[in-house]
Amino acid sequence: MKLSDYAKKLGMNYRTVWNWYKDGKIPNAMKTPSGSIVVLEDESDREDYVVTYARVSSSENRNNLDVQSDRLQQFCIANGWVIKENIKEIGLGVNDKRKKLERLLNNEKATKIIVEHKDRLTRFGFNYLKTLLDRTGCKIVVINTTDNEKDDLMQDLISIITSFTARYYGLRRGK
Repeated sequence: MKLSDYAKKLGMNYRTVWNWYKDGKIPNAMKTPSGSIVVLEDESDREDYVVTYARVSSSENRNNLDVQSDRLQQFCIANGWVIKENIKEIGLGVNDKRKKLERLLNNEKATKIIVEHKDRLTRFGFNYLKTLLDRTGCKIVVINTTDNEKDDLMQDLISIITSFTARYYGLRRGK
């Protein structure tokens, strides 16, 4: 950004910021070949864009969806984070065509995605998602982590069986 825009962002007088530049007090400031002075934005300068994501598997659990969303909002408030988006979705965790999740993952402004459990975001491939989002500057914050891998593995197995059973009976109903 231009030095004048940088001064406005800080709420400072342009001349003061110019003097800081001359004294070398502005990190990432440089002079372009045309003579303009620009300040390169650092990732830490980017304002947090916090998004909460709550999900339940079926519409029968709609009340739980609201309670889950409220817990996420309270967690953000307790940490002093301003929520920019609050997303609630109904859909299976193994379904890879959830429209609201796709929109969230395509949102380049998001810097933090807050979920209650990692399986609320996805049943499988959580670490892949986390790795990819870390590269874009977006961090996934999981409120409740499971320490017991045996319980986590059993939950994954139950999820697979439930998902395939639902799809199978859905196909039979279609006929």
